[in-house]
Amino acid sequence: MKTLQDLGNLKGKRVLVRADFNVPLKGTTITDDGRIKAALPTIENLRQQGAKVILMAHLGRPKGQVVPELSLAPVAQRLGELLGVKVPLAKDTYGPDAQAKVAQMEDGDVLLLENVRFNPEETSKDESERDGYAQKIAALGDVFVSDGFGVVHRAQGSNYSVAAYLPSAAGLLVEKEVKALSKATQNPERPFTVVLGGSKVSDKLGVIENLLDKADRLVIGGGMVFTFLKAQGYEVGTSLLEEDQIDTVKGYIQTAKERGIELVLPTDIVVNKGFPAGDTPVDPQVVAADAIPAEMMGLDIGPDSQKLFHDKIVDSKTVVWNGPMGVFEVPQFAAGTQAVAQGLVDATKAGAFTIVGGGDSASAVRNLGFPEDGFSHISTGGGASLEFLEGKTLPGLKVLE
Repeated sequence: MKTLQDLGNLKGKRVLVRADFNVPLKGTTITDDGRIKAALPTIENLRQQGAKVILMAHLGRPKGQVVPELSLAPVAQRLGELLGVKVPLAKDTYGPDAQAKVAQMEDGDVLLLENVRFNPEETSKDESERDGYAQKIAALGDVFVSDGFGVVHRAQGSNYSVAAYLPSAAGLLVEKEVKALSKATQNPERPFTVVLGGSKVSDKLGVIENLLDKADRLVIGGGMVFTFLKAQGYEVGTSLLEEDQIDTVKGYIQTAKERGIELVLPTDIVVNKGFPAGDTPVDPQVVAADAIPAEMMGLDIGPDSQKLFHDKIVDSKTVVWNGPMGVFEVPQFAAGTQAVAQGLVDATKAGAFTIVGGGDSASAVRNLGFPEDGFSHISTGGGASLEFLEGKTLPGLKVLE
């Protein structure tokens, strides 16, 4: 994969950078600026070289319409604060305002273009539409740098098609992500433990299939665990269950057994009478994993499982974690996710290589107050890191080869 060094001297060059600034917002307030901070090394590197840095990004799913609530204005403001310089926002992606603002740039300046997904061509399935659009974007720059790891699993205008029209390379963040995820999956130091959570087994099928060949230990929690418990013949009450995946999961349990892979499931569960929302009272109780009452819903792993999961993680040399253990947004159901995060921090201190696989797991470690440097790597890409772990070819990376 081509990297920044391959682009040569960038002084005075207009460098188009696809970043991932898809940050969570409450009104116009950014509630987690982790993705903006992750882009800073590439931006600073280009500024130090004397490049003109033109940033492209999306926010939310405006579906090709201009949605004022999804403007990148809050991102431009926060980015300016972090860089200590003014970051203007163009009113469009490639139109008159973007062209005028690019023309005014001096070496070391930073400009942010408006939400690329305000343009229907950005995500168009029609390749010729995407290409025509990519040419208009490419006209703003001299070289292209792909640094939005969160979108490399998509073939879209601003991260894939544009690479056909400009000399292209991976930014420092994409390079770092690929190195970290490759280190964990291609030649991991053992024992190699994969911790999977989140709501659905179906979201993680590819990961489980790919890593059943590579992992020494698979630790399962979150909503997806109830399909595993059901596959073992246990009742799961009103817990989240994917009936159509029970046979698939039985196959995984059998494969793990045949290959000598340790499958770690919770021994106890924190239950509640329904999902904690609206009028449903929060009244957590701990029950054995094989004795969930018919009227109860599992919302976290229990205290014994928290210790078990923590200890299994600490007894590892490589750990990849994707997906929370429970409804961590509600404090009474956050202890399982907290125990797993603490396990990764303790394993890292003991010399293990640990990866938090983006998405909800990354949000959880920040929301629960864990230091970012407590982990070897926190991925910025939920879907992208999952597809990388599945062993898929990611179009946004292939185009940089």
